[in-house]
Amino acid sequence: MITNLLRGAAAFCLALTPLALPSPTAMAATTAMAVVPVPEVLPLEDAVGKLPVAEEDRTGYTRDSFRHWNTGLDAGDGCNTRNEVLLAEALQEPDVAAGCKLTGGKWLSYYDNVEVSEAGKLDIDHMVPLAEAWDSGASAWDAKRREAYANDQGAAASLVAVTARTNRSKADQDPATWMPPLPDAHCRYIGEWTATKLRWGLTVDQTEAEALKVYAEACETTVVHYNPAP
Repeated sequence: MITNLLRGAAAFCLALTPLALPSPTAMAATTAMAVVPVPEVLPLEDAVGKLPVAEEDRTGYTRDSFRHWNTGLDAGDGCNTRNEVLLAEALQEPDVAAGCKLTGGKWLSYYDNVEVSEAGKLDIDHMVPLAEAWDSGASAWDAKRREAYANDQGAAASLVAVTARTNRSKADQDPATWMPPLPDAHCRYIGEWTATKLRWGLTVDQTEAEALKVYAEACETTVVHYNPAP
């Protein structure tokens, strides 16, 4: 999910203080700020409508095409991406020992509303599975971009800690054939699936598109937040 952006009052201040024109350095800084990507916020139905429809192709796919888990956001913390996600999503922080060994802690798997108190009983689910990403456009990416996708912590929806049984039940399926067992999780799940595909410029096949539209009609209040991946 994307946090609210703070908006400055520079224009108002300039109107009150008509001093000298800004220096070239200040103008350059202002220009740099202007090109920062603006988060997209759309009703779910509109977001689903933005997804391009294309046939899927799994030719050449192997899980090793996506390097994970790497050293994560902080290469110096001794934790890989998996453990960084666990630390970020913990309801109660675990103890962290040498080698980023996690003990204790508490998590809630939103797919099935199960509370988990052992990190080893959780999987980190790729919201859009690696094989599905490959089918939907990642086959054309280079190895560096696929690694970035597989370890994406730039959006909270991309990686999610859930019970191992729900993650393994999902496997590489899209919403046309698999949904979280908890009905109350469906709207959130469809929103996060759509956000992830939009973030990474991935396509949907016709069956998937039709399923997303059906769910979107039932999730009228769901809003999709996403930023295009760098």
